[in-house]
Amino acid sequence: MAEQNNNLVIAIDGHSSCGKSTAAKQLAKKLNYTYIDSGAMYRAVTLFSIQNNLVNGDVVDIDGLKNSIDNIKIHFTFDEENQRYLTWLNNVIVEDEIRTIEVSDKVSPVSKIGFVRSKLVKLQQDLGKTGGIVMDGRDIGTVVFPNADVKIFMTASVDVRAKRRFDELIAKGDKVSFNEVEKNIAKRDYIDQNREIAPLKQADDAIVIDNSFLTREEQLQKILNIVNN
Repeated sequence: MAEQNNNLVIAIDGHSSCGKSTAAKQLAKKLNYTYIDSGAMYRAVTLFSIQNNLVNGDVVDIDGLKNSIDNIKIHFTFDEENQRYLTWLNNVIVEDEIRTIEVSDKVSPVSKIGFVRSKLVKLQQDLGKTGGIVMDGRDIGTVVFPNADVKIFMTASVDVRAKRRFDELIAKGDKVSFNEVEKNIAKRDYIDQNREIAPLKQADDAIVIDNSFLTREEQLQKILNIVNN
């Protein structure tokens, strides 16, 4: 990258399980930027809610979570040995726990709550105010960083996303059915796109990448071309 591009803010938004995080991590490593996984933050709050009996089905104990929200501390580190990013919740590594189907099924009801989004958006903005970051999520280019230097909106068909997610969960030893994963993704799409606060939508100035039939390498090269241009 040219020197004048060392402090770009790059926002990557898109649907659930469309490969946003994979692309963002690859890009951040390539550019020597900081990677911030906004989705992991919402998953961490969801895991906290599950652990503290603040969510039952799709019903969240709003008052209970509101009283606890300031006690939720989230930060990230990079595991050099295993070459992966780690999410910490109240000083405990929860990277694997937040990726379970149980958390996936509860994250949309939790993440649509106004005070949850306000807290995490503020944290995300603080983390990215110096630039030199790649952040992925659902409202990065529309709400968190509406003036981001580069905005990408990623998508893929539901069945492709479900197959990727299913393979990922099975590889980790989770016992899930493909139908269960596909229903979860379709449900999350609907909730994310129809929530009142910061719904998932493509920013007007975002460049769309449908990666249904792209390899990870092809996807990364497309994004690098966009950044360099």
